[in-house]
Amino acid sequence: LLLIMLLALTGVMLMLVYTPTPQTAYQDMLRLQTEVAFGQLIRNLHHWSGNLLVIVAFLHMLRVFFTGGFRTPREFNWILGISLLLLVVGANFTGYLLPWDQLAFWAVTVGSSLLSYVPLIGEGLRNFLLGGPEVSAATLTNFYGLHVAIIPLTLMGIASFHIWRVRKDTL
Repeated sequence: LLLIMLLALTGVMLMLVYTPTPQTAYQDMLRLQTEVAFGQLIRNLHHWSGNLLVIVAFLHMLRVFFTGGFRTPREFNWILGISLLLLVVGANFTGYLLPWDQLAFWAVTVGSSLLSYVPLIGEGLRNFLLGGPEVSAATLTNFYGLHVAIIPLTLMGIASFHIWRVRKDTL
């Protein structure tokens, strides 16, 4: 929860200087790191908190698995936990494209091409996520919307329900 709150706080700060367009995204990142007071610190806090959240969520899932915390009556909470882990990984993946540099472009190109291997729906899912057949301005807009609105709201809702279920199941 601490990492999620830190990500929300630093994310809102980053939104004040970032514009999700191919023409400005990379320049905004450079300006953030060189001209904005404490901009590099805020960006690094956001970046490393996101990476640490993936690790912490995975370790939490391992702990629950090895202690048998997924058994009756908590099997639904296990499903919620898996959903949270997938949302955290999704948030991390969508945030990776936002600097709009070569590393991000090719990482998202390779990562999204893996979706093509999902039987029946893979190619359609990939094209929907990218906003077309390849990484473009539509991809940046889609990933930004997912990263700052859809995934965080879903994550907060499921996390709240997950914590409530943990408390409910232990009483």
